[in-house]
Amino acid sequence: MDKIYCAFLRGVNVKGTNMKMSEVISVFENSGMRNTASVLASGNIVFFSDLQKDILRKKLEKAMSEYFSYDAFLFIKSAEKIQQMLDSNPFIPDENSHIYVFITENGFEVELLNRFTTVKKSVNEKAKIVNNIFYWQVSKGSTLDGEFSKILGQKSLKNKFTSRNINTIEKVWKKMNV
Repeated sequence: MDKIYCAFLRGVNVKGTNMKMSEVISVFENSGMRNTASVLASGNIVFFSDLQKDILRKKLEKAMSEYFSYDAFLFIKSAEKIQQMLDSNPFIPDENSHIYVFITENGFEVELLNRFTTVKKSVNEKAKIVNNIFYWQVSKGSTLDGEFSKILGQKSLKNKFTSRNINTIEKVWKKMNV
């Protein structure tokens, strides 16, 4: 039975890994995904499949790696998990902050929180795990300035997580429910 998913690609259109979403959609469709659509240009692909998440991930990472000649890392979440990301947000949105949701596999959210607790924080910078989802709130304009953001850019972590602004997660959710 078909299920709707979102694949969150890591490292799309940053640091020289440029790809057109129309080409990404073609790769997904050529891999058997149906009703495929992108949300924004940052590697959020909504699609239908009857395959299980772990099989989808391997299949799509292989197809993306071959087509774009790079090491593709993606994280697949169901509509239920996307809804949970929105419902579990522990931070109150305000005009001075960004809220990020970290999309991880295998409990890596605990490692993220451990790393967060060891670094110097900027004013109003907070992190919390709710329902096995890591959330990070940081003041606008200082997302890339803090010590935690430098940890996030480490190459050794590229297959462990990706992150999205909570606003992007809302757009993904809306696309999944059209």
